[in-house]
Amino acid sequence: MLVVNSKKANQLKKYAEDWLPIRAIENGEIILENGFRVTGVKVRPRNIFILDYQSQNNAIFNLRNFYNTIDYPFWLIISDRPVDINVYLAQLKLLYNSVQVQSIRKLIREDIEKANLFMSKEVNVTDTEYFILFKDKRPEIIQKKVQNMVSNLANAGLQSSQVSNDDLRVLLDGFMNGGSTTEFGTVVSNI
Repeated sequence: MLVVNSKKANQLKKYAEDWLPIRAIENGEIILENGFRVTGVKVRPRNIFILDYQSQNNAIFNLRNFYNTIDYPFWLIISDRPVDINVYLAQLKLLYNSVQVQSIRKLIREDIEKANLFMSKEVNVTDTEYFILFKDKRPEIIQKKVQNMVSNLANAGLQSSQVSNDDLRVLLDGFMNGGSTTEFGTVVSNI
């Protein structure tokens, strides 16, 4: 009969986290075992296609100039996150009841009807998020790069901020689970 030592059996179990070279996620950075830190900015979406033609061209030109200022490797990541519109729908209903101007009430009612249409078709409503990530070992260089990105994106007409720990966990969760959302916790814990 083959007897397996339970301690040895536990050592043989492999989890996805075991092969990830991640030591921790803190201060908006993924800290890797080799000393590198992965961080970046989260860019607030902006629909330039509602602008006039000249403004669209200016926005694209400014964004191209921004990308040309980046002289180090980076990752551009686009991620869809599910959104629960029940809270938004409730806020619209409260607003509708508090507004007395008929033209504004009509606009709010149209938004309520559109939200109800999304809910009735069981369409997954998502919010698209944009991230620009990079890696470096030196904290002072990291902060300088983040500040430059935020500043240059502002010059291009886009709002951005350094990624948060939650942003990074959601991105890792999406990559680790093939884009499927998990309900049981984070992929990487901060132990």
